[in-house]
Amino acid sequence: MEYTNLGRTGLSVSRLCLGTMNFGPQTTEPDSFAIMDRALEHGINFFDTANVYGWQTGEGITEQIIGRWFAQGGGRRDKVVLATKVYGKMGDWPNEQGLSARHIIRACEDSLRRLQTDVIDLYQMHHVSRSTPWEEIWQAMETLVAQGKVIYVGSSNFAGWHIAQAQAAAGRRNFLGLVAEQSIYNLLTRHVELEVIPAAQHYGLGVIPWSPLHGGLLSGVLRKMAEGGAARGASGRSADALAEHRTTIEAYEKLCADLGHDPADMALGWLLSRPGVTAPIIGPRTVDQLDRSLGALTVDIDEATEKRLDELFPPVGNGGPGPEAWAW
Repeated sequence: MEYTNLGRTGLSVSRLCLGTMNFGPQTTEPDSFAIMDRALEHGINFFDTANVYGWQTGEGITEQIIGRWFAQGGGRRDKVVLATKVYGKMGDWPNEQGLSARHIIRACEDSLRRLQTDVIDLYQMHHVSRSTPWEEIWQAMETLVAQGKVIYVGSSNFAGWHIAQAQAAAGRRNFLGLVAEQSIYNLLTRHVELEVIPAAQHYGLGVIPWSPLHGGLLSGVLRKMAEGGAARGASGRSADALAEHRTTIEAYEKLCADLGHDPADMALGWLLSRPGVTAPIIGPRTVDQLDRSLGALTVDIDEATEKRLDELFPPVGNGGPGPEAWAW
């Protein structure tokens, strides 16, 4: 396993981050335990979750599963850089969601209880709050850091200017502020290249891409369908996206075959080669899927391959950061 620093911090994290959103709804608890154990065997030390995962309001099902896994001992908690999130609806009352100081403090306490741990390594705001002043948010986060319940703070789904706002407010308080941003980023969704990634690089935030396979569309969906296997990208909203991008996906899978790489490995390997990216989030539903994800670490994106991928999946505008992406 390869490791890198999380943004400008001294914290070392694996270049692949284990996403746990499937734990509970899609993956049984015993299988979730097996995936987490195998992740440690592979050297993956970066685990990401959220208090809303499990999709039963207020229950934190996925956090509970991770907590029971930690409770088995064996140094599990000490080996893991644990990231979870706050913002989503955790009850029916008005103050049981968002980023008010009250909710941040309460949600952190609840996550710690479910996760059966004393500290959250990376506490991420799951979405920006347009109704809460940054002074209030940072006061709450500073309290949690001072109490030893949170070590680092991150964001998720922020715009570039939100990152700038957050860091300006943190700087006024002599607080470290954000150290990571978790954004949707993959070959089919490249909007963050315009302003989010430049902002993250400027302020020293690590970028943690979610949905690196775009709902399975970049995982070899057409090949799996031809082989008669179940393909996540062939159902639900992904089916509509597949219909829209079918010609491109066909060409992409052919490119991967010509280069001798699995499409999922290529998609992850491309992200690993991108400026500012710390660790794409992989969301295996089985141990086998986890094992196969490590192939991404062997992918070498040379100049010719990068050029062909840009042809298949054009960046927004002229490519790269704004304003050059849309102006002279």
